Amino acid sequence: MPRWTQPQRVTSGRRRKPEVRVVPGRQGSQGNLRVVFPGAGVPGRPHAALPPHTHPMPSPRLLVLFGSQTGTAEDVAERLGREARRRRLDCRVQALDSYPVVNLINEPLVVFVCATTGQGDPPDNMKSFWRFLFRKNLPSTALCQVDFAVVGLGDSSYAKFNFVAKKLHRRLLQLGGAALLPVCLGDDQHELGPDGAIDPWLHSLWEKVLGLHPVPPGLGVIPPGVPLPSKFTLQFLQEAPGPCPSEQHAAQADPPIPPSELRPFLARMVTNQRVTGPTHFQDVRLIEFDIADSGISFVAGDVVLIQPENTARHVQLFCQVLGLDPDQHFTLQPREPNVACPERLPQPCSVRHLVSRHLDIARVPRRSFFELLACLSPDALEREKLLEFSSAAGQEALHEYCNRPRRTTLEVLCDFPHTAAAIPPDYLLDLIPPIRPRAFSIASSLLAHPTRLQVLVAVVQYQTRLKEPRRGLCSSWLASLDPGQGPVRVPLWVRPGGLSFPQVPDTPVIMVGPGTGVAPFRAAVQERVAQGQTGNLLFFGCRWRDQDFYWEAEWRELEKRGCLTLVTAFSREQERKVYVQHRLREQGPLVWELLDCHGACFYLAGNAKHMPAEVSEALESVFREEGGLSGPEAAAYLAQLQRTLRFQTETWA
Repeated sequence: MPRWTQPQRVTSGRRRKPEVRVVPGRQGSQGNLRVVFPGAGVPGRPHAALPPHTHPMPSPRLLVLFGSQTGTAEDVAERLGREARRRRLDCRVQALDSYPVVNLINEPLVVFVCATTGQGDPPDNMKSFWRFLFRKNLPSTALCQVDFAVVGLGDSSYAKFNFVAKKLHRRLLQLGGAALLPVCLGDDQHELGPDGAIDPWLHSLWEKVLGLHPVPPGLGVIPPGVPLPSKFTLQFLQEAPGPCPSEQHAAQADPPIPPSELRPFLARMVTNQRVTGPTHFQDVRLIEFDIADSGISFVAGDVVLIQPENTARHVQLFCQVLGLDPDQHFTLQPREPNVACPERLPQPCSVRHLVSRHLDIARVPRRSFFELLACLSPDALEREKLLEFSSAAGQEALHEYCNRPRRTTLEVLCDFPHTAAAIPPDYLLDLIPPIRPRAFSIASSLLAHPTRLQVLVAVVQYQTRLKEPRRGLCSSWLASLDPGQGPVRVPLWVRPGGLSFPQVPDTPVIMVGPGTGVAPFRAAVQERVAQGQTGNLLFFGCRWRDQDFYWEAEWRELEKRGCLTLVTAFSREQERKVYVQHRLREQGPLVWELLDCHGACFYLAGNAKHMPAEVSEALESVFREEGGLSGPEAAAYLAQLQRTLRFQTETWA
């Protein structure tokens, strides 16, 4: 069953609403715009109110706004846009922070799609919107013209499951918005992923929307088998243009401003060193970049984002299967006036650049990929199978074919050769989403290494029932780069992470970082030691002392200097496996004293599967045994640490 949260109020139609208008502040920026209502403002000054919406509208408008960290929410938003256009709705899909939030009062119908990140935080591309929406001076009738719905994307294994969607839904109601439906809580843990909740919710949404905005007479809903027009047209050039500097890499080697996703810094890779033993099952790399003159600044807890590329072999195979010439150049033109070309693509662009640096052909395709592919297929047998995979009834078959073995987009295209060969180039950007940057915890401090940035990268490789091993796109690409063979440059930029370390001097920190989860704590220890902070307690766990004990010599030297207390757990060196949570219980008296008597902050980083819950259980056990708390009191004590940000986690799947 889908997870739904019942709103305070659900509406089935429109109601009379007060008129509102927007008044710019002195600076004219979004942050200085005020929502003004009749009866407010300067006494005696008339207000030119916006005309109220009337129904039915001649061209029904739907706005889909998304906040996405990894691209999943954006995918869902694009799906909503496609389904709206099939129902003859004029639909715009936009990232939340690129939308002028003060215009929201004029939107009749809005669907918000948002993910939850970190400690229940909004994604980066909705943080400005989030701050504005939660301003205390917004009146309770600010959004009384708006019918809305909210789709959340989260993971129920996290404590703050879909926290952003739930909080957004409540806030929109507080501001006078009318909820068309209860909030939809997509869950990565569902056997069908977020679609397990989204599919039935969307069915209800369209019933509600079409009740308000019926399909115009004489026009029906565009059936699923009919392709919508592509977003862009690719106009191929007869002759190759001259050398295009921007295609060498859409980045800057000497940027005037701090690097960003649209203007990454091309950092020189200095070293790429394997730090696990030769017989260890996993290849883990310590990679160092030179960031001198980059404009990059960071503190402990921040993350670096790296933009990877597809392998040359996969690019060649993709072009071969689709019948494309990798050396041919094209220009991109949007079909609709309100659609912008991807900013990271140069104009003109080669097919090779498009496939190697933009199209994510190594990802596991989503259901929408099969929907569009079915529309474009000229082969009856292949089309029948694609239609099955794109139907609601075929989701278990799709999961078995695609998700369970982690079959990639390129591999699917190879499995449907007649369809792949017939894909019009205009549809490439509709069919395959862009490559997303990958985030890595920064493992060094600028106070210790002023012009360097280091990351600890576990190279992702595993076997499924498919013959070829599954490989992580970014980690495998990074591992393949060898600065010893010639200059290597990698596009990257930095953003704040999910961990923030105490600014108050002499505040102790307790850090639990098994495996590569120790990376942000190395940055923190380096930074704190450079600042003269010696209250550093680190719990580190790995399998074998001689195989994956990262930075052993560095930790031992800091211990000798009295700057660090290190507690280790080597899980495979004795018959009974020992993990960091066991060591935490053993060190209970010290942990309780630091937390309860010295105001210590507790940090946890690493794999999200079982470890975070087991560490939390160990902590509650310490609170009971050392603090004399009851079970409920121990749980409340932990919750209080979380609320006051004295317990922070950064975990990944």
